[in-house]
Amino acid sequence: MSGLPALALVAIFAGSAAAIWFAGVRLARATDALDQRLGIGEAFGGLILLAIVTNLPEIAITVTAALQGHLGLAVGNLVGGIAIQTVVLALLDLGSGHRRPLTFVAASLGLVLEAVTVIAVVVVAFMGTRLPASASVGGVSPASVVIALLWVGGLLVMRRAQHGLPWKVETPEGERGRSRPAKRKGAEPRPMAHSATALVAGLFGLCALITLVAGVAIEQSGDALAGKIGLSGPIFGATILAAATSLPELSTGLASVRIGDNELAFSDIFGGNAFLPVLFLVADILSGNPALAAAAPSDQWMAGLGVVVTAVYVGGLVVRPSRSILGMGADSVLVIALYALGVGGLVLIGG
Repeated sequence: MSGLPALALVAIFAGSAAAIWFAGVRLARATDALDQRLGIGEAFGGLILLAIVTNLPEIAITVTAALQGHLGLAVGNLVGGIAIQTVVLALLDLGSGHRRPLTFVAASLGLVLEAVTVIAVVVVAFMGTRLPASASVGGVSPASVVIALLWVGGLLVMRRAQHGLPWKVETPEGERGRSRPAKRKGAEPRPMAHSATALVAGLFGLCALITLVAGVAIEQSGDALAGKIGLSGPIFGATILAAATSLPELSTGLASVRIGDNELAFSDIFGGNAFLPVLFLVADILSGNPALAAAAPSDQWMAGLGVVVTAVYVGGLVVRPSRSILGMGADSVLVIALYALGVGGLVLIGG
C-alpha cells in the first residue's frame, strides 16, 4: 500500500476501523449468547472466546510484521496494546451508565486473578527484552516460551476459580452480570434469543473474519501512513496502531456493560492483555529470530506502563470505590492520568 496516496490510506484506515467497530458490537452479543447456551460462564467466555477474537487484528499484525521482518512494529503494537486496552476500561466506566464505578459493580476475585496473570506475563516480557538475541533456541526466546506457559497456567487457575474458591467474599450492591445457573435458565437479557445456536455461531465466525481482514488492512495502511509522515515504527505501533486495534475491545466492552455483563467486559480486556504477549512466540517462530530482542526503549517503557495501569485496577477491584469522579471511578481517573504521563514519557524517549 506504500504506493497509494495519503488520502486513500486514510480512507482505508478509517474504513477498517469502522468495520472492526461494527463487528465488535455483534461479537459481544454473540459471545454472550454462546456463553448462555454452552454454559461456559461470562468470565471464562471473555477470557477465551472474546479476548482472543477481539485480538485478531493484533494477531494479523504480528503475523504479517514477523513474516516481513518488521519485528519493531510487532513488538510495539503488542506491548503498546496492553496499556491502551487497559485505558479502554476507563472509557467503559465512563459510558457504562451505572451509578457506581465499574470496579465497584464488577468486583470479583476471579478478575483479580486475571489481572495478576496480565502482570506476570508482561513482567516476563520485559525481562525477555534484556536477553541477547543469541539466547534463543531455533530463533525462539526462552522468555516467549515462559510467557506461553504462564498464560496456559493462568487459564487453568481461572477455570478452577470458576468452580469455586475457598473464600467467602461479599460484594454488596455488586452487579457482575448473570451467573452461570441464571444464564442456563434463560435469565434476561438474552441477546439473540430467537436465533438458532448455529446462526449465532455463524455470526460469531463472520464477525471474527471481518475483524481479522480489517486488522490486516489497518496494519498495512497504517504502516504506510507512518512512513509518509516519518513516524518511527515503535512509536507508531505503541500509540496510533495500538489505539486502532483496541476498537474491538471498546465496542464489545460497551455492548457487554449495556446488557449487564460487567464481568465479561473486564474479562475481555484482562484476557486479551494476558494473551497478547503469547504472540511473541508466534513472532519468534515465523521470523526465525527472538522478537523481544528487537524491543526498543519505548517498548520497555510501554510494558512498564501496562503493568502500572493494570495494578491500579487490581486495587480498584479490591477497594471498590463507590463514588464517581467525572463520571468514573477514582481508579479510572488515575489510569487516564498515568497513561497521559506515560505517552509524554514515550515522546521524550523517542523511537
